[in-house]
Amino acid sequence: MNRSADVVVIGAGILGCAVGFELSKRGHDVIVVDKLPAAGHGSTSKSSAIVRFQHSTFDGVALAHESARAWFDWPTYCGVEDELGFADYIRCGSLTLQSASRDPSEYRTHFDRVGVRYEELDVEHLARRFPYLDLGDHGPPQAPDDSEFDRPAERQLTGAIFTPDAGYVSDPRLATHNLMRAAQHHGCEFLFSTAVTAVPTSAGRVAGVGLAGGHRIDAPIVVNVAGPHSFVVNRMAGVADDMTMTTRALRHEVHHLQAPQSLDFNAVGTTVADLRNGIYIRPETGNTILVGGEDPECDPKVWVEDPDVFDRNLSRSVFEAQAFRLAKRIPSLAIPDRAEGVVDLYDVTDDWIPIYDQSSLPGFYMAVGTSGNQFKNASGVGHLMAELILAVEAGHDHDTDPVHVEMPFTGLELDLGFYSRHRQTNPDSIETVLR
Repeated sequence: MNRSADVVVIGAGILGCAVGFELSKRGHDVIVVDKLPAAGHGSTSKSSAIVRFQHSTFDGVALAHESARAWFDWPTYCGVEDELGFADYIRCGSLTLQSASRDPSEYRTHFDRVGVRYEELDVEHLARRFPYLDLGDHGPPQAPDDSEFDRPAERQLTGAIFTPDAGYVSDPRLATHNLMRAAQHHGCEFLFSTAVTAVPTSAGRVAGVGLAGGHRIDAPIVVNVAGPHSFVVNRMAGVADDMTMTTRALRHEVHHLQAPQSLDFNAVGTTVADLRNGIYIRPETGNTILVGGEDPECDPKVWVEDPDVFDRNLSRSVFEAQAFRLAKRIPSLAIPDRAEGVVDLYDVTDDWIPIYDQSSLPGFYMAVGTSGNQFKNASGVGHLMAELILAVEAGHDHDTDPVHVEMPFTGLELDLGFYSRHRQTNPDSIETVLR
């Protein structure tokens, strides 16, 4: 089975489908290839799917603000019916807790510049509005076996920033299916249960992809959107040595805990970024609280060399770290004996900022290193990558003169040099999934 196309996209997660959708809308003959049996069945399916605007950089805030517009009216963005229905956007808001050790002005500055709606809450207002939260400053985060873990907080938080338009997507796999249907409507083809085994070249340019079974797809453009497998694909293409910023696969867990009986968390809950406690939370169906870790320094990181082989079982130590920290913030929480949750991989860069770029191999592009927080930016990333590819293929020298892209919803102009593979580690980025 030898085929040809204008573009091959490797990976049918939420971002791969978005790239396929945006390129197909622009008239390209696109084939999206994935080794799994359906769209969104990889790390996308395990995403917490939180839509938030709290980033430590202007570019992060701007891209999130732009991309949220698609989630606000997801069926219209997709522009086609889906027999499975559409994923819902739950606009529950997002709360970023503040302490004396963290200056909230960086958020305010970016929010004001971009146009993100927000409220500043002092401790008294925070206590009235979210009475189920303990307002102690429990930082810095500690492991549960640390002798200081149970020590009462010596001071309170200083307040919080609340962004009312934030929230989460109800079903990340369904949202990906929606994008697949949208892409198919414009002629994009999907090949599932099909592994990419090689990235051949011809005359110094990418020539397509080799597939398991000895087949291939000939194409002058290939886009690596392979998630935690991205570094494997980059090695196939021979482009990894050119990159200053690289990616690795990081194992992560999130857990589901029943909310206290007295708390209807689905009704009154919000997403919470709790940097001083090392966790984030959001409501989950069935009056459940989803809790994940912010990768604080005290938690060991489990880097994975082979993204096809890692421990998919929940860890008691990770569960206890997340659950016990959550119990500090919601004291009425009951800790179950049995852990429930999901395990998967993040595709992480050195500074937790993604790479949206070309590569040293002409025709080979990358949307990688999404670091567990780019699900929310699917529509924006699809647009950025499509515009980048069009510009470079038309002869623009992106490495010396980075492409600038005007975003369709907000009109904001984004400098794609920010996402370069050649950048140095960004000193303004917090090294956490919630950066």
